[in-house]
Formats: sequence, C-alpha cells, structure tokens
Amino acid sequence: MGNPTAAVVPAAGQGLRMGGTTPKQFLALGGVPIIVHTLRVLQHSAAVSEIILAVPAADREYCLHDIVACYGFTKVTKVVAGGERRQDSVRHGLAEVGASMDIVLVHDAVRPFVTVQMIQQVIDRAAEHGAAIVAVPMRDTVKRADADGIVHDTLSRENLWLAHTPQAFRRTLFCEAHRRAESDGFHGTDDAQLVERLGHRIETVDSSWENIKITRPEDLAIGEAILAARAKRDR
Repeated sequence: MGNPTAAVVPAAGQGLRMGGTTPKQFLALGGVPIIVHTLRVLQHSAAVSEIILAVPAADREYCLHDIVACYGFTKVTKVVAGGERRQDSVRHGLAEVGASMDIVLVHDAVRPFVTVQMIQQVIDRAAEHGAAIVAVPMRDTVKRADADGIVHDTLSRENLWLAHTPQAFRRTLFCEAHRRAESDGFHGTDDAQLVERLGHRIETVDSSWENIKITRPEDLAIGEAILAARAKRDR
C-alpha cells in the first residue's frame, strides 16, 4: 500500500493572536473544533497510516476523550505533550514515529482546508525525491522595508512561493534534520527549512489559496465562508 506514512500534527500553540484563553485549534469552525476538520481529512486519506498529535500538556486528556474518541479518529495512535515552540512539538511527535514508517508528513492543526489530493501528492513527491511541500506562488507585490516601515525597494515575485503544510519527508532524512537542528540550536520557520540546512532539495506541490492557516479572528470568518462555499459546491 505505497509508502507507510505517519502524520505528525503539531497542535500545542496557545493562539494568543486570537484573543481569549482557548487555544485556536479548539475554537469552533462550522460547529466543531478546528482540529476536527483537519483530522477528518487525514483520517480519510488512504495515504496516511497513523496520526500523532502533539498538544498542550494540560489539554492531553481533553484531546484523547473529546476529540479523538468522540469523533472516532481511529488513525490517531498517540497524543503527546507538545513543546515550547512548534519545532519542539514536531520533534516530540517525530520521536514517536516507528521505524516501519517510510514517510513523515507534518500538517498544521489549524489548516483545516487541506485536501486528500494534496496529502497524496506531497507524500508521493517525498517518496520519490526525499522532501516535498505544498506551496502557492506569490501574487502580491513584495516590498522591502526597514525597521521603521520605510520602503527601500520592490522585490521581484518571480520564483517566490508561500510555503504551506502539509510537508512530507523520508523519515530518516527528517530525523537527521531535527537532530542537526537541535544540536546547532537552530529554530526554523517551517519543517522544510531544517531539511534545507542539510543541503537536500525540496520539491513543491501546488497548494490552494483555500488552505489557510487560522491564526487571527478574521481567519475564522474566512473559514466559515470557505465551508459555506464548499457545501454549496458539493450539493
């Protein structure tokens, strides 16, 4: 059945930019927690063998009972405590991935509009080339400004991409990238950056502008609109 794949879902953020005290991954979208939408897609993907969640330590029992058990996510094999940074949470999840898994796929808990097709394509590309991400080409004009917000110049958009998740890697390569990053005290802004540091090439797979990361209150409104549009398309 292809390449056995473990999906690591970092979901330990506190979501301070959303305001309030509820971590953003547990806020309601379409009547259920955001993380439920994300896990449903991973659960339905034939390419994903198992799912490992990294969540706030204080919310581990809640996730086990009110998310995993309540919604029947049978592919979730482990729920571990996350770390201080997202990279730490991914590393904690990665430590639980067994040697039988060929590929590790990492996906943000708060990107609920990922598709089964994206997951399959990025896994296939990683199996062939070692590392792959989903991304969209930059479409806005990009300005470089100083610390005071004064524009210095305009950058060319050509060959500039916005990296999304899911991102997928051969397990041995990804483990080495994390070992090296931890040894060097390096903290990247995404998972692929750790692999880039090893000199390994990263393949790109087309993402979608619907594959948003919900981090601010206005993103919830956009998410509700995407849900409504998808429901209309599916009629």
